Amino acid sequence: MTSIELAIMIASTVLLGPVTLVALMNLLLWPRRLKHMNVGSGLVSVLIPARDEENNIEACADSILAQGSVVAEILIYNDGSTDGTQQVIDRLLADHPDTVRQVQSVSLPAGWVGKSHACMKLADCAHSQWVLFVDADTRLKPNAAEKLVAEALHSKATLLSAWPSIEMQSFAERLLMPLLNFVVFSLFPTPISRRRKGASLGLAHGACILAERHTYEKLGGHELVKDRLFEDTALARVWRERSENSQVVDGRQVATVHMYEDFTGIWNGFSKNYYPALGSLRSFVTFQFYMGVAFVALPLISLYSVFGAGSDPIYLLAAIATLIPRSLIAIRFQHPFWPVLLHPLAITVMLTLGMRSWWRSAVRGGVAWKGRTYMADGIVITDD
Repeated sequence: MTSIELAIMIASTVLLGPVTLVALMNLLLWPRRLKHMNVGSGLVSVLIPARDEENNIEACADSILAQGSVVAEILIYNDGSTDGTQQVIDRLLADHPDTVRQVQSVSLPAGWVGKSHACMKLADCAHSQWVLFVDADTRLKPNAAEKLVAEALHSKATLLSAWPSIEMQSFAERLLMPLLNFVVFSLFPTPISRRRKGASLGLAHGACILAERHTYEKLGGHELVKDRLFEDTALARVWRERSENSQVVDGRQVATVHMYEDFTGIWNGFSKNYYPALGSLRSFVTFQFYMGVAFVALPLISLYSVFGAGSDPIYLLAAIATLIPRSLIAIRFQHPFWPVLLHPLAITVMLTLGMRSWWRSAVRGGVAWKGRTYMADGIVITDD
């Protein structure tokens, strides 16, 4: 074995071994099904923060109205929408006056991110034992609210997030959106998080978060993360810091979400969340370097060596090994397999997005999202 072959083998083991193990753990040991039992009526207030969601909010509300008696009320907050969101809300209020309520909108206070403020205002007006925060592009599946409450009671969790099924339609979505699950679940060991209480093991998806209202109010709710663009996981971690139990479950049975419709939406959405999600420049640089070396440089060097030398299988095995963790995540979430073969390309696009996110949110004038411009620390620069 030459020194180059030995270096490739060591690099593959060190760089790919841990993430492959975590991905395999999530594939085999993370429960797929939630508890389901009759938990009673009127237990859940469903809360929808909405900013420019005229194309989503009615279908979201319809999926909630189909949940049955477990849902006591649906509260909607119009967070300064400039499209036809209010007209859709008015129609929902007229059609379902006993269930749907609108929370009065106010100006965004200094120091708050828009979504966190909307969630806090909604929770302030909720009456039920449990509050379920959903994004306007979330669609709840039948009996979802009941399953979430049953699972929270079973696991003794006062904060429970369902990781939803991601709906993908366009080529760009199928190529890039699976990276969200890949990055999270090749690094985050959900079976360990179910048993350990460390704050770093908190995880949540903002599209679907259930909280026990008394605990939410006692801890301070979204005010705890008022200046965080990546508020969902931050909330789960603060929950654990305060000695409360937060859990994340495989939520494909209970919720779907269509986050972005095309490459432009992915570009803007990832640019907003990428750098703030990593929390610091050191974490960002470490993450970018690791992903670039492990999933772009290593497979390309290995494939080049295969076609250059062509005699030693170590290079080919190293190239294949870079696809194993992505393949395991694709199996877990039933993603199409062809994007796995384009994994180095997808990672390259992701790293480019990351650089733009850092440059815009930490160096230049901030990242724009739905008429607001945010810096990495959540400070609002402009609010149209």
